[in-house]
Amino acid sequence: MPYKSSVRLDQLPAWRTLLEHRDEIAGQHMRDWFAGRGANSRVENFSLRAAGLYLDYSKNRITEKTRTLLTHLARECNLPAKRDAMWAGENVNVTEQRAALHVALRAPRTMAFHDASGDVSHGVSDTLSRMRAFSDSVRSGAWVGATGKRIRHLINVGIGGSDLGPRMVCDALAVYGRHDLSAHFIANIDPTELARTLPSLDPESTLVVVCSKTFTTLETMTNARTIRAWFVDHGIPESELGRHFVAVSTNAEEAVRFGIRKENVFEFGEWVGGRYSLWSSIGLIIMLYLGARNFEALLAGAHAMDEHFRHAPLEANMPVLLGLLGVWYRNFFDAQTLSIAPYTDALQKLPPYLQQLDMESNGKSVQVDGTPVAWQTAPIIWGEPGTNGQHAYFQMLHQGTTLVPVDFIAVLEPQYDAPGLLDHHRKLLANCFAQSEALLQGGSMATAEQAGGPLGAQRRFDGNRPSNTLVIDKLSPERLGALIALYEHKVFVQAAIWNINPFDQWGVELGKTLCRAIEPELVDPDSLRSDAHDASTASLIRLAGEALKEKR
Repeated sequence: MPYKSSVRLDQLPAWRTLLEHRDEIAGQHMRDWFAGRGANSRVENFSLRAAGLYLDYSKNRITEKTRTLLTHLARECNLPAKRDAMWAGENVNVTEQRAALHVALRAPRTMAFHDASGDVSHGVSDTLSRMRAFSDSVRSGAWVGATGKRIRHLINVGIGGSDLGPRMVCDALAVYGRHDLSAHFIANIDPTELARTLPSLDPESTLVVVCSKTFTTLETMTNARTIRAWFVDHGIPESELGRHFVAVSTNAEEAVRFGIRKENVFEFGEWVGGRYSLWSSIGLIIMLYLGARNFEALLAGAHAMDEHFRHAPLEANMPVLLGLLGVWYRNFFDAQTLSIAPYTDALQKLPPYLQQLDMESNGKSVQVDGTPVAWQTAPIIWGEPGTNGQHAYFQMLHQGTTLVPVDFIAVLEPQYDAPGLLDHHRKLLANCFAQSEALLQGGSMATAEQAGGPLGAQRRFDGNRPSNTLVIDKLSPERLGALIALYEHKVFVQAAIWNINPFDQWGVELGKTLCRAIEPELVDPDSLRSDAHDASTASLIRLAGEALKEKR
């Protein structure tokens, strides 16, 4: 098994050599590497294309030696073997003894994938065909609600991976959606989303997709039951709710018990992890909203990146290089965060999506063999679309005391080409490129008279702050699929280096367990045992319980 290792990461030869190399270049400024005749060759040497994406990583604190040493580290950590083990369907999710075959979900039908139970490809293909048939029936008007009305409103009920991925894709590609269909998302158990959404919809023309792997998720099932009551309160008979509800789950029996017809339950494999699930039937809302052709294009774009990740040399492999650069800053420069700055409002939900993908996957402090890690793992992921972020947190990026690497994402072709909007897009791109240049170069905005005084010091920028720039020709389904897969594989690369399991999330499960104990105590605070919780939690339960009692 390639995940087992008898040598600690920080004792590997490449790790120790990287520490020495870090000290060698720590005092150097990136702008000097762009000076003179070598500027163009640096860009050529530190950029590449894959799956329709262009990555310029020349504005990083690296030399050719850095890249060589980082790829040596990847090999010493058995990255190629770990990657191949995932493709082979081995139980790379070691704590749950499962494969992680999300790459099978977007592969052509001619490619076969297996896990310990056997072939999984036929099940993937059959589910995709069922999704396509159902989507076509809804979009064509053949599927109607209980009163015969055509479906005009879609609601996706899920949380975590059952919400963030589909929500991000539908928002990013809304320009490809049908004008007579609206897509809505309910995730939080806080009733605010329900209270804001349901009054604007016609229940007779609304279809709900309930997404829950177990069909027992607290937030999802609470919201689903409230929506079911909303239908009944508006005159839809319970016997006809099957026209308004479908399920995506591995627990068909529980979905049928809820009232959803067995033929309207779309299942997926146990090996499909939540944050890697938008490619599966969890993406049903995407197909309903965007159409089967666009959903399949999304899959094709991801597959193109899969093939690049699987076959390209490490030194010219986009996910590998992004992952290694993250390791470089996290472990050798103590960078605690990574900022995602998409320069398109269509990707406003990409940063929160990547928060879950990265932080839930790699926010671990235990190696795959159960021993503690002795090095930093997942960075904090955060960000906001440009140019909004420039007027919020970019001040800290330029002049703050914390080193924050940035991933800029630029889209060359605007999604909307109405008259006058091209000028907006030109200004948007100019801002994106200017910010990365400013982070690199630094400089001064002080006049000659101010240069030596306190005001001059306030207006100086050190620069030498690293960034990547990802350029997409057009935010199409194919390109978005490739972009998402790029970050998925980047996270995997870093997990392979850090020797952690990126496919479980036991920290999430702990909170769920404690919640089940606290909820009944909020109903009856007097039942609270003195030894049930710490003093702070017990006090909060009593405070909230008394307040809720007044509402009953």
